[in-house]
Amino acid sequence: MAGSMNVNDSNIESVIVRLHSVNAVKFGDFKLKSGIQSPVYFDLRVMISYPEIMVDIASLLWNKVSSCKFKTICGVPYTALPLATLMSTSNNIPMLIRRKEVKGYGTNKLIEGVYENGDSCLIVEDVVSSGSSIIETAQALQSCGIVVKEAVVLLNREQGGHDKLANEGITLYSIFTMSDVLRVLNKAGKMSSEMVEKVTAYIAENKFHTNGQAKLPQQVLGYGERAKMCNNPVSRKLFEIMEEKKSNLALSADLSDSKQLLQLIEKVGPYVCIVKTHIDILDDFDQEFTVKLKQLAAKFNFLIFEDRKFADIGNTVKHQFKGGVYHISDWANIVNAHAVPGAGVVHGLKEVDASKGCLLIAEMSSAGNLATGSYTEAAVKMAEDNKDFVIGFISVSKLSTDPTLIHMTPGVQLESGQDNLGQNYLTPTEVITNRCSDIIIVGRGIYQAADPAEAARQYQVAGYDAFVTRATEAMIS
Repeated sequence: MAGSMNVNDSNIESVIVRLHSVNAVKFGDFKLKSGIQSPVYFDLRVMISYPEIMVDIASLLWNKVSSCKFKTICGVPYTALPLATLMSTSNNIPMLIRRKEVKGYGTNKLIEGVYENGDSCLIVEDVVSSGSSIIETAQALQSCGIVVKEAVVLLNREQGGHDKLANEGITLYSIFTMSDVLRVLNKAGKMSSEMVEKVTAYIAENKFHTNGQAKLPQQVLGYGERAKMCNNPVSRKLFEIMEEKKSNLALSADLSDSKQLLQLIEKVGPYVCIVKTHIDILDDFDQEFTVKLKQLAAKFNFLIFEDRKFADIGNTVKHQFKGGVYHISDWANIVNAHAVPGAGVVHGLKEVDASKGCLLIAEMSSAGNLATGSYTEAAVKMAEDNKDFVIGFISVSKLSTDPTLIHMTPGVQLESGQDNLGQNYLTPTEVITNRCSDIIIVGRGIYQAADPAEAARQYQVAGYDAFVTRATEAMIS
């Protein structure tokens, strides 16, 4: 395995013991920010208060990869930034900085620094478990035309990150592994054999598979399990698709040309569970478009969600759903509605076709929106009272514990931030892992990408990885 240490290296053993002495590595019973309990805790941010340790670590990282070919280095924000800075200044190698948030002013750059298309970059990180933070940074660099083939970390927790990164074409080098830490600290009398066994078992039970999947615990139900609980045929079918395709990605296909829209869907169809349309922005709509759209849905196994946002009395929405120019009920599997009119909007849509599914807009991702507080609470109650037709919510977080109700969150990009019209963007990890939503809705991050298919693949991986992370954390809580 690339990056395995020689445990007899006295310099490396010294660093491990010193990190333990400054409480950068702790063992016991810790509650992490996710709320889970863990017998091991790494807080390598304390390195910034110990310059000698940080300098030694930066030297070890550089020596590990000095024979590799790269033109720049980039530290994963934020803990690895000082390490990358030391490596850059000590070895006269240019450094790049990846922003965690794209600012709504100035240059709006995702990657800061001087680079050219095709430049190679080494990623520097402090700890790797699943490899997701390195992959996110690699994707940000790659979106700017930068090539990433290697990454170096101080600690490999041996939870599958090495193999997962290899699947992404990235070779991981590490100074030491979790097993090395346990052996060195046990040998130095810093931890008991009982604690070694406890941490070893903890790591072994929480590994990510090379395809980014981990065994899903009972505390977080898998998509297939949730499908079996659903009475509504649309929600059941959606969960089955998510299980089969290992995808929680919905494409927000906000294009105004029908030919371009169909070409986009042809490219990204293999990676999505839902295609969300705004049919009324098409400049050249005709019924032939919906015929072709349904054919693509059948070909690639996804559901069609028309983002109509019905918001009128029941009798009016019946005609809007069934008739008019668009005949939405003929081709859309899912529609959505505001809760403002009351339950009549749901009953009116259901009268047209009870076999469809409706999402209630309980929260929105735009700045200053009014879908909060008591409005959101009323929307949740309306959904729970009409589960035969309402399949879930448009929301920015999990609102209901009912496993048959699904949460879809718009405004998702690989980097968080805000556009100039007040649209707030959240990352897949924030949405799926931290806020416990179910589906990420991505628009511009895919259809404005140079390679929409590759962008969709990246979002599919990021979204499903985030779900696996949430499930794994629940398993060990």
